[in-house]
Amino acid sequence: MQGRPARSSSVGELLSDVTSDVQLLFRQEMELAKLEIREEATKAGKAAGMFGGAGFAGYMAALFASLAAVFGLANVMDTGWAALIVTGVWALVGAVLFVMGRSRMRSVSPKPERTVQTLKEDAQWARHPTK
Repeated sequence: MQGRPARSSSVGELLSDVTSDVQLLFRQEMELAKLEIREEATKAGKAAGMFGGAGFAGYMAALFASLAAVFGLANVMDTGWAALIVTGVWALVGAVLFVMGRSRMRSVSPKPERTVQTLKEDAQWARHPTK
């Protein structure tokens, strides 16, 4: 028959569609959160590696400082000055690695920023779906 409107969906069908859409949205948000957490963990791992490098460099600085003191006392000048130069190089390497590790660690965010933002947008849309 002409002029007859198309069959509209029942409330149950609409509710089922909304439920499946919400489930899909939730799964996508969880995947985004996992991805963000993985990225932040990678950044934290790199920063931790730099802290480890700084620790090793600090150990080497202490080792060469000890050798420098021994050679400095035993030989007064030649070998001791050489050991102090090596110690200074290791101390500089340690300082650079520490500063780099600290700056990377400060850029690590434990909160998944993009997921939080999209959840806020989803909540805003849920409150006002026609806007």
